[in-house]
Amino acid sequence: MTAALGVGMVGYAFMGAAHSQAWRNAHRFFDLPLTPRMAVLGGRTEDAVRAAAGRLGWADVETDWRRLVVRDDVDLVDIGTPGDTHAEIAIAALEAGKHVLCEKPLANTVAEAQAMAAAAAAHPELVAMTGFTYRRMPAIQLARRLVEQGRIGTVRHVRAQYLQDWLADERAPWVWRVDREQAGSGALGDVGAHVVDLAQFVTGESLTGVSAMLETFVRERPVPTSLHGLGGTVTPDSPLRPVTVDDAAAFLGRLSGGGMAVFEATRFAWGRRNQIRLEVNGSSGSLAFDLEDMNGLLFFDATEPAETAGFRRIDVTQPGHPYGGSWWPPGHALGYEHAFTHQVVDLVRGVAAHEHPAPTFADGLQVQRVLDAVERSAADDSRWAPVVAPA
Repeated sequence: MTAALGVGMVGYAFMGAAHSQAWRNAHRFFDLPLTPRMAVLGGRTEDAVRAAAGRLGWADVETDWRRLVVRDDVDLVDIGTPGDTHAEIAIAALEAGKHVLCEKPLANTVAEAQAMAAAAAAHPELVAMTGFTYRRMPAIQLARRLVEQGRIGTVRHVRAQYLQDWLADERAPWVWRVDREQAGSGALGDVGAHVVDLAQFVTGESLTGVSAMLETFVRERPVPTSLHGLGGTVTPDSPLRPVTVDDAAAFLGRLSGGGMAVFEATRFAWGRRNQIRLEVNGSSGSLAFDLEDMNGLLFFDATEPAETAGFRRIDVTQPGHPYGGSWWPPGHALGYEHAFTHQVVDLVRGVAAHEHPAPTFADGLQVQRVLDAVERSAADDSRWAPVVAPA
């Protein structure tokens, strides 16, 4: 029997449920050097957190995260709370000698992200990982591999979109994700951060500057009488509360290798429930990914004869594909939740091997610098804004 890795998680809503299933399942499908033990779940309201712990499989609860991060039965702290709490919890956990997994974006500001990255650097014996979970989809991992192998040549173009529609209804309720104090930003940080990370991860390059637009289409939203999922219930007389973040972001970017990038992030694209599109064009080929077909990757090889050349769909469920062979027979689809399991697998293996699996807090900080550049550009009539390099 392998040694246990005691996990304490703070937050139990949408991301808490997704992370919980990963902690429950990772060691049941993958050969891990440590067995995750779901020691304690943290939340502010005792009745609610106890109900969540029973439903999600956690052994105990805490109503104060400060007690959770110093518990002897906790080796790793998983943070799935709003962004305004990330820095305080993560830094305290690291100082208490705990490994950390923190949801994206890493923080609400560059200053907070810098403090988190500095705390991680001060404790090199600990793993500090940013939860850019879409990296762990087999198709994305394969795309990265093909770029590294030179299969599409020099990167010339990246087009990246993250489209949702859960706020497109003007009567959709006010939630913490539309409050700058809690969320830091709107579509930009919530979903735009994902495609920034994916573009940089797949190409192996960094964004060096941007020209951006941000827009808030609905300036006030009704306060819900109850919350569920990403929204809640409102009535005709629900009071209105200001929206203080962006509803949509669009920006151009320059990659460190000289290529051009175009990004779009919105929660106002009716009919697009949760769509990521990523296309990379190189000097000798192209790759294209669509989250609505997450078990496939499109690949175009420009070195093939023109008579037979064309995009071909690679089914990424084969044993030789990233994370392949641990789930179902080839052709049996994986889903959204499996990426969270893959994230736990890589994290646990990193802890056991005393390695630092990416994306680290330093990687999360770099994305935060891009988001900051987008906001600076948008506030300055879309003028070019460099992504500030680390000192």
